[in-house]
Amino acid sequence: MTPSTTPSNQPTRAVIYVRISQDRTGAHLGVDRQREDCEALAARNGWDVVEIYVDNDISAYSGKPRPRYRQMLNDLEQGAATVVIAWHTDRLHRSPTELEEYITVCERRGVTTQTVQAGALDLATSGGRLVARMLGNVARHESEHKGERVARARLQKAKAGQWAGGIRPFGWGRPTGEKRTKVDKATGDVTEVDVLDMAKLVPEEAAAIETGHDMLLSGGSLRGWVKWLNDKGFTTTRGNEIGSVEARDMLLRPRNAGIAVYRGEEIGKGGWEPIVDEARHRTVVALLTNPTRRTTPGATPRWFGSGIYRCGIDGCTKTMKCTRAGGANRPSYRCPTQHGGARRADKLDRYIEDVIIERLSRDDAHELLLPAAGGIDVGALQVESEQIRRRLTDLAAMFGAGQIDMAQFTEGSDTARAQLDGITQRMARAAVKDPLVDLVGAPDVRKAWKGMELDRRRSVLRALLDVTIRPARRGRMPDGGYFDYKTIELDWKRGPR
Repeated sequence: MTPSTTPSNQPTRAVIYVRISQDRTGAHLGVDRQREDCEALAARNGWDVVEIYVDNDISAYSGKPRPRYRQMLNDLEQGAATVVIAWHTDRLHRSPTELEEYITVCERRGVTTQTVQAGALDLATSGGRLVARMLGNVARHESEHKGERVARARLQKAKAGQWAGGIRPFGWGRPTGEKRTKVDKATGDVTEVDVLDMAKLVPEEAAAIETGHDMLLSGGSLRGWVKWLNDKGFTTTRGNEIGSVEARDMLLRPRNAGIAVYRGEEIGKGGWEPIVDEARHRTVVALLTNPTRRTTPGATPRWFGSGIYRCGIDGCTKTMKCTRAGGANRPSYRCPTQHGGARRADKLDRYIEDVIIERLSRDDAHELLLPAAGGIDVGALQVESEQIRRRLTDLAAMFGAGQIDMAQFTEGSDTARAQLDGITQRMARAAVKDPLVDLVGAPDVRKAWKGMELDRRRSVLRALLDVTIRPARRGRMPDGGYFDYKTIELDWKRGPR
């Protein structure tokens, strides 16, 4: 291609490029000052500015796309201008790769570069290109050196247990009573917001995190906690609805137990108030990261005994589901194999719940509680579990590289997984909360039961009873009704009936 030229009787066409790496206030003051200086340089030289390209709050060093810079290169290829004006060369590039692309475009299209601070760069000559590359290397060094300083500062903060900045973590950030100004980057609107103490807990959010730990440690599900959060009106600190991904991330944070992290590694205790103790945190982490844990369990159960009550037909091993199949006008429990009859769900659930409430209301209900586990080093078990997971990864890599055969891989994997299962069970015993704890000793067991989420009531059922539903007798029962209670078999898993 031939260089783009401007006829001698027309003003030289110029474009201006301005950029600032970080605009903390959102007020665009940095780019505004650059633009004013660049426009003044164009006016002094009599150049006609045909376009101004602005990339605000985008680093050239980070590698993130700069949309207006890319547009400028495209326009230069189309002959839009013969001069590029920038405040300094480091506003244009901090990457050698970008610089070489820019040099190629400018050389091909006959474009010169003028800067307010560094003067002119003639990229059509080897000397000009040498200067541009030297300035680019200096800018690159400054960016890398700045990155090292920032990294050291963040590490120092992390070791001191201080908040390193970013999005407010759910659970922390109590208002101090002071205010600061905040500028909306999109609109430029200025508002006053609270100054937050990131070492102090937000009571209602911290209590929600505790509830999440309690629900999982007492046999509940992550999905149950998500529903609880949404029913209570909680949102993320950005104001979005909390889903399973966000909830899982909240519970996996070492910050919950007051543990400081730098680049994914735990480095000691943080300087903020913890929400839970380390044993409970590590047990929840073990539960949520267990490879055998089901992450797509299907539809949320809506009935107390769905998937728990057992079919009593001889030889059947299925659990019963609650449906309206078979023309029933009320929800009924049926075996999915469709043999046998159906049982009205409301009557069956009410009966089982009454049995549980009556048993937990007795004076000897404390005998049903599991003994507390002691003498377990949860931290050491967590380290051991990570080592076993790395061993499984190494085995897979060795098998893929042909260093071991399938038999060796299978034997090693089975051994490691058995060890991992054992560790997970030991960790769970260390901090698991017996689902009966909130009911045993309650002044009003029935009221406490009704106040529990369905997910937690189902955990109590699993902990206490095996329920088997035998085929019902036909006709009226001795009590005048049609519901056959005598064919409901209850096997207690704990303590005396």
